[in-house]
Amino acid sequence: MDIRQDDPKAPHVAGLLAHHLEELRSVMGEHAQALDASGLSAPAVTFWTAWQGDVLAGFGALKQLDATHGEAKSMRAAPAARGTGVGRTILHHIVAEARERGYARLSLETGTAPLHAPAVALYRSAGFVPCEPFADYQASPHNQFMRLDLSR
Repeated sequence: MDIRQDDPKAPHVAGLLAHHLEELRSVMGEHAQALDASGLSAPAVTFWTAWQGDVLAGFGALKQLDATHGEAKSMRAAPAARGTGVGRTILHHIVAEARERGYARLSLETGTAPLHAPAVALYRSAGFVPCEPFADYQASPHNQFMRLDLSR
């Protein structure tokens, strides 16, 4: 699998990003915290796409919250790529980049619906543990927060 830094506003990303946002909003409503292409293009955000040959398999992003704290954002596997390891590959890439940047911790926000169970299992298997809301997030029955200590 090939991971590339990419432009979230690129035409090849549009369909999968629209699917991602639509699915999350259908389950979480106003509590969906996913970034659109503009949000993923912010200066503090680095966006990557994952490719299997010439097929877009997924994407993910890393947002710098401060000099020692990053946030994994908008991880998504394409429907046809689910179960192929694309999510794990993207997550490993984000964690490695966070370590490279010298972050002490990496946080994330995800949902609580059954749709999110595979992602939560992935995060737990990578060492993420539950935590309190961070940054500007507010807790709701629709979201949960996790963190990975990178200082070890």
